Amino acid sequence: MLLHGNLSAPNGTGSDPAMFFLMGIPGLEALHVWISIPFCSMFIMALLGNCILLYVIKTEPSLHKPMFYFLAMLAVIDLVLSTTTMPKILRIFWFNSREISFNACLVQMFFLHSFSTLESTLLLAMSFDRYVAICNPLRYVTILTNSVIAKIGLAALAQAVLLVIPLPFLLRRLPFCRSHVISHCYCEHMAVVKLACANTRFNNIYGIIATVFIVGLDLIFISLSYVKILRAVLSLASKEEQLKTLGTCGSHLCAILVVYTPVVLSSTMHRFGHHVTPQVHILLASFYLLFPPMMNPIVYGVKTKQIRDRVLLLFRGKTI
Repeated sequence: MLLHGNLSAPNGTGSDPAMFFLMGIPGLEALHVWISIPFCSMFIMALLGNCILLYVIKTEPSLHKPMFYFLAMLAVIDLVLSTTTMPKILRIFWFNSREISFNACLVQMFFLHSFSTLESTLLLAMSFDRYVAICNPLRYVTILTNSVIAKIGLAALAQAVLLVIPLPFLLRRLPFCRSHVISHCYCEHMAVVKLACANTRFNNIYGIIATVFIVGLDLIFISLSYVKILRAVLSLASKEEQLKTLGTCGSHLCAILVVYTPVVLSSTMHRFGHHVTPQVHILLASFYLLFPPMMNPIVYGVKTKQIRDRVLLLFRGKTI
């Protein structure tokens, strides 16, 4: 379904389209209901898992520590990422509700990209937490105070907002006088940029620079943190001490793999997978919005004894 009409302003400058139409997964429309089953299941698991994680961290005094404060921030980010997109995706799959207003599309895009950015930066903050805990344990409490943690969180949020907020404003400057059908499940930046009937080079360059600046630098600093952590671990006397110390990083390393693996796969497929169908690209992009929010509570719940014990007590109906 297309929206045609005179949606461009005089002198070729263009104006905001009244409505966009999200296609879901083009070519797989007949399977949307079936695809919605795993999507909906993962969405419910992500909501329950992160809400339980936040409740456990809030109500368990022994978890009021820097690592768990960062974990609570990660849970909030995962909730925002999944709730920003999944309700609309499920409406497309179940009710063929494809319409989304231009402003709603820009708002969804802003929250999607800013909180994805924030998630990457928070993983860097968590690697700093592990670095201090292992390489400078005697000063851990004095370095990572509640005030410092709050400042790190606010700085990460400010960076994400400042880097992403130009995207919707840059899109507002573009005329959309051709098709208003977005070949995607949600308002991803490049999927919307492709619909503009103007030179979008600046939008493309800004999007690439912002991604490389954030994800690239975060990965570099995370790698540097773990190089230093590994050196500190290898300097320990016994193999048992080495494994025990490195085990405290297990949950964070799993979270890094869970978040970055779909990103790397998607980027690789876009650049080198020329024979990969658009359906696979869209499925992978949508999977990225659900897999980390679903897996992070499981990873930390399984690998962190305090959380695991508290959750078991919660489900047994007991109180501490």
